Amino acid sequence: MDREDLFELSERLRILITGFEPFPGALVARLVRLRRPALSEVDLIGHIFPVTYKAVDRQLPELLAKHRPGALLMFGLATRTAHVRVETRARNAVTTLWPDADHASVRKGSIAGGAGAMMFGPHTAKLLRAAIGTGIAARASRDAGSYLCNYLSWRAIEATDQEGGPRLAAFVHVPLVARDATPRPRRATGHVTPQQLVVAGEAMLLELVKLARSTALRLHDETDFVAH
Repeated sequence: MDREDLFELSERLRILITGFEPFPGALVARLVRLRRPALSEVDLIGHIFPVTYKAVDRQLPELLAKHRPGALLMFGLATRTAHVRVETRARNAVTTLWPDADHASVRKGSIAGGAGAMMFGPHTAKLLRAAIGTGIAARASRDAGSYLCNYLSWRAIEATDQEGGPRLAAFVHVPLVARDATPRPRRATGHVTPQQLVVAGEAMLLELVKLARSTALRLHDETDFVAH
């Protein structure tokens, strides 16, 4: 292993955690402030997107170029579900009915030419198990909608296929949290409290960190094998 390889492996892992205005910005802020032994060599970067297509198209590439994160963990609000949804794919679809926060509407119902959907990857199952392990109600989802959450998901998956892009990306829809912060039983179902959401978010973040490190080592080993 030469000096360049050693530098690459010793470089700190960076995780970009995102949300949309105005919620779940509070969840993103809580996760970025986490201090855990497993995160001692990890830089957590938080970002809140305005709810506009223009912001996603401009800010996501800027964030990836500036921070070069190893993984991307994205959150969005799902007001019609009472559980956490770990998205497994992004659909090549965008609504032409609802304008974004800048009152901009799209003119066609697809994001790009080609595939009808793109998968995040098998790592989403591990994130789902991590969330369920905290006692929160969580399910896998194949439909991230046709608005900004799905649009960001599509752009993030595209980025994982680009040289220098994040190795992994994940999108998690969270429900509206209950106003009452009274602690609930570990296996309780129903209304989700802010603290339950933070605990589940932390579990998914820690799992993503582990997966990103494992993926980086595997890619290094494969590159080293080909080089020799």
